[in-house]
Amino acid sequence: MKRRNKDTCIVISGESGAGKTEASKYIMQYIAAITNPNQRAEVERVKNMLLKSNCVLEAFGNAKTNRNDNSSRFGKYMDINFDFKGDPIGGHISNYLLEKVKMHFICFFFLFFLYLLTQLLRGAPDSLLRSLHIQKDPAAYNYIKVGGHIKSCINDGADFKAVADAMKVIGFTGDEIQTVYKILAAILHLGNLTFGVDGDVTLIENTKLVSVLRELLSTKEENVEKALLYRTVATGRDVIEKQHTEQEASYGRDALAKAMYERLFCWIVGRINDIIEVKNYDARVHGKNTVIGVLDIYGFEIFQNNSFEQFCINYCNEKLQQLFIQLVLKQEQEEYQREGIPWKHIDYFNNQIIVDLVEQQHKGIFSVLDEACMNVGKVTDEVFLQGLNGKLAKHAHYTSRKLSPTDKNLEFDRDFRIRHYAGDVVYSVVGFIDKNKDTLFQDFKRLLYNSSNTVLKAMWPEGKLSITEVTKRPLTAATLFKNSMISLVENLACKEPYYVRCIKPNDVKSPLLFEIERCRHQVEYLGLLENVRVRRAGFAYRQTYPRFLQRYKMISEFTWPNHDLPSDREAVKKLMQGCGFDHDAAYGKTKVFIRTPRTLFSLEEQRAEMVQRIVLFLQKVWRGTIARMRYRRMRAALVILQAYRRYKVKSYIREVNRRFKNVRSMKDYGRHVKWPTPPKVLRNFLFVCLDVFPSRWWAWTLIKGLSPEETLQVRAKVACLEALKGQRADLGLQRAWEGNYLVSRGKRDSPDTAASFTLVSSELQRKDKFMRVLFSSNVRKINRFHKAEDRAVLITDRHLYKMDPLKQYKPMKSIPLYNVTGLSVSPGKDQLVVFHTKDSRDLVVCLQGMVPANESRIGELVGTLLGHFKRLPEIDNLPSTPHVEMLARWLHTKKPPVRPELQQHTQLGRVGDIIHPGRRPSGADVCTEMTRS
Repeated sequence: MKRRNKDTCIVISGESGAGKTEASKYIMQYIAAITNPNQRAEVERVKNMLLKSNCVLEAFGNAKTNRNDNSSRFGKYMDINFDFKGDPIGGHISNYLLEKVKMHFICFFFLFFLYLLTQLLRGAPDSLLRSLHIQKDPAAYNYIKVGGHIKSCINDGADFKAVADAMKVIGFTGDEIQTVYKILAAILHLGNLTFGVDGDVTLIENTKLVSVLRELLSTKEENVEKALLYRTVATGRDVIEKQHTEQEASYGRDALAKAMYERLFCWIVGRINDIIEVKNYDARVHGKNTVIGVLDIYGFEIFQNNSFEQFCINYCNEKLQQLFIQLVLKQEQEEYQREGIPWKHIDYFNNQIIVDLVEQQHKGIFSVLDEACMNVGKVTDEVFLQGLNGKLAKHAHYTSRKLSPTDKNLEFDRDFRIRHYAGDVVYSVVGFIDKNKDTLFQDFKRLLYNSSNTVLKAMWPEGKLSITEVTKRPLTAATLFKNSMISLVENLACKEPYYVRCIKPNDVKSPLLFEIERCRHQVEYLGLLENVRVRRAGFAYRQTYPRFLQRYKMISEFTWPNHDLPSDREAVKKLMQGCGFDHDAAYGKTKVFIRTPRTLFSLEEQRAEMVQRIVLFLQKVWRGTIARMRYRRMRAALVILQAYRRYKVKSYIREVNRRFKNVRSMKDYGRHVKWPTPPKVLRNFLFVCLDVFPSRWWAWTLIKGLSPEETLQVRAKVACLEALKGQRADLGLQRAWEGNYLVSRGKRDSPDTAASFTLVSSELQRKDKFMRVLFSSNVRKINRFHKAEDRAVLITDRHLYKMDPLKQYKPMKSIPLYNVTGLSVSPGKDQLVVFHTKDSRDLVVCLQGMVPANESRIGELVGTLLGHFKRLPEIDNLPSTPHVEMLARWLHTKKPPVRPELQQHTQLGRVGDIIHPGRRPSGADVCTEMTRS
C-alpha cells in the first residue's frame, strides 16, 4: 500500500473453526504494532478503538457451536484508512447478513445468542442482573438452555468485563450500554413467554413477563400484550385487528427476538462507524487516503442437516472462491496470453457455473425461491422443490431424489444436492419458504418506535409509518443476501487482493491432532495447488512500462530523468540490462514481467539508495530556490523602503522650504516658525541638527552685520556663557561691555582721574609694547592680613598691572600674562576674583563697591580673557606648562577642564567674611575656575 499508493484488501477464507477470526486479530495487531512510530496521540486513539471494536463485534456476532467456540455468525469487512505517512486515521465496518436466516427456529436461535447471553448471565454483577430481572442460571431461559451442554474453555466473566470496558473505550455512553443490556434481557424474557388458548381466544400464560418487558422496553404494558396477541391488517382504507393463533403468536415472538438482536447488532456497527470513521479529511491538504480492507466471514459449512442458512453461507464462499479464481488463476493466465508471454495453460476448476446456479436471474435457486414466496395462496417447501426440479433438471451440479431415484441418500420431496467446489452438500428444503420471508409484523416495529428510550427508538425508524402507509413488499432474505454478496465482491475487486487461507487440522478442537486427509481435501478445494502451479510457472511481479519507469527510472543513467529511446518498452529493457536482471524478466506488449521476488527486492534496494541522493539534491535545489526567493523579496522590500524614504525626505524638505521660504524678511528670522514633524528616517539626525544648525544660522544672520569690535564683544560673551553658565545668576550679558572702564566715555569709574590713567597707560604701552587694553577697572584689593585697599587693575594683551588710583594710577605691580596660571571667581554677589600666578603670589581683588550698583563685571572679565586667548594665532608658541596644555585641549574640545589642584584654591575660605567665614567652601560654593597658561 505504501510502496504503490494503492488500496489493498486481505481476504481470509477457510472452513468454520479454521482460525479466520484469529487471523484477522493478528493482522489488526500487526498493523497496530508497525504504525505510528512517532507515538502520536490521535493515531494511538484510532488504533486502540479499531482493536476494541473487534472485541465488541465478536461478542455480539459470534457464537459457540459444537465445532467452534468462537464461530463467526456474520460477515465482517473492515476498511482501515491510512494517511500519506502510513498511519491509521480511521476505519469503516460493513456487516454482511447477520445470520437473519438462523433465527427462525429455536434449534438455531440459541447457537447465535448463547455466546453473549451466557457472558451476561455469568459475568454481570448481581445488581445489574436484579435490575434486568434475570438470574444466573442459563437453564432458566428457553433460548439458551438447549446449548448448555456445549463445553467451552472461554471465561465468560472475564469476557463480559472485557466487552464492557471495550465499549467504554470506543465511546459508548452509560445510557447506551444500559440499553444494550435491557435489550438482551428482553430477548431472554421473550423466549420464556408461553401462549395458551381459552376457547377461541389466545392468551399469554405468564403475564408477569409482560410487565417485565414493558419496563425493559420503556413502553406501555397493554401495547406489549396487544402486539404479541394481535396483528393489525389494512384492507384498503379499513383497518382491522386480527387475533393470532397460538402458533402464530409463538412465531411472532421468535421473529421479534430475532429482529431485536439483528437491529441491536446493526446499531452497534453503525455507532462504531460513527466514532472511527475519518472526519474532515481533505486529500488536497492531508495527502492521499489509502485503505487496507480485512474480510473475516463465515466459512464453508457441511452439517448433518443443512438448511437455508448453510445454503447462504456456502453461496458466499462460492462467490469469494470465484473472485479468487477470476483474479489469480483465470485473469493471470489470460494476461500472459494477451501480452504474448510464452505460457503453458494450467487447468483449474472454475466455479462460475455454481455461482450462476444460485444467483442467475429467473433460473437460479434464489430466483425460484423468491418466485415461490410471491405466489398467491398457500405455498409449501415441496412446491419450491418441484420448481427447482423443473428448472434445474439438466444442470450438472444439481440433483434431487426425483432426478436421481436410485440415490437413497436423498429423501423424496425434501432434499436436493449441490456439487460445491468444496464438496457435495445435501440441503433440506424444510423451512426455506418461511426463512426467506420477512416475518416481522409491523405492529412490533410501531411498538418499539414508540418507546420512550431514545436509543431503542432510533433502531426502528420505519415504525413511524402508519399501517395504511406500509404498502411496499419488503425484500426477501435471499435477495438481501445476494445483493450484499455482490456489493462485497465489487468492493474487493476494486482493490489489490491478498489471500490468507486457513486450514482446519481436525474437527475435535485439538491443537495436537493433524488429519492429513482432511487437510489435503481443504488444500484441493481451495485451489491452492493450481495457485502454486500458476505462481511457480508465472511471474511474481508485473507492471505497465510507464509505471515501472516512473518508479525505477532513477536507477539507470539511460532513463533518468527522462529517456530518449524509441519507446518505454525499450527503456525498461535498457534499465533491466544495466542492472543485470535481463535474464529474469519478460517483456510483454504493455507490461514487464519479473519472475522472482529477489529481483524486485534488489530493484527496491537500488531505488531506495538513489532516492536518498535525489532527495538531497532536491533539498539543495529547493533551499537555494527559497534563499533566492527570500533574497529577491528582501531586495524588493529594500528598494521599496529606500524609495519610500527618499519620498518622505523629499516631502519633508519641500515642507521645510515652504515654511521657511520668507524667514529672511521676518523680524525674528523665523524663530517663531514651527518645524514640521520629521519622518523616522530623519528623526535621530534632526534631533541633533535642530539643536545646532538653526541656532548657528540665526546667530550668523544676527552677527554678520556687526562691526569687528561688536563681533569681539559677542564672542567674549559666548565664551563667558560657556564657562559660567549655571554658576552665577548675573553675567552682565544684557548690557554692552566697555572693557576699559577707566577711560570709557559711557561708564567711567573715575572721570576726574581719567586723564592721569590715560598718560600712565600710554607710557606703559610704549614701554611694554602691548597692542590693546583688554580690561580696566577700579577694584578693592584684599591682602593676606584681611585688609582692603582701593586699587585699579589694567589687563592688556601682554601684562596684568596693579595700580594705585590715589597716586595717579602709579603701577605697583606688573605680572606678565603668561605667568598667570589660573583665574578663580566667587559665585556670590561679592564679585571676588583671584589671579593665580606661578610664584603663588596670587592677586585677590573684589569688584563689588567699586562699580555702579547692580552691575556685575565678573562675566565680562572672564569672557574677555577667554576671548583673547582663543584668538591667539599660535597656541603652540606659548610656554609649555600644564596649564597651557590644558587650555589647548580645552580650546579644541570646547569643554572646560577640571583642575586637579582644586583643593589648593579652597583657601579662600580663610579670607574672612567675604564668602562664608569659618567654613570650608563646598563644591557649590567654590568659585568656578577658568584655567589657562
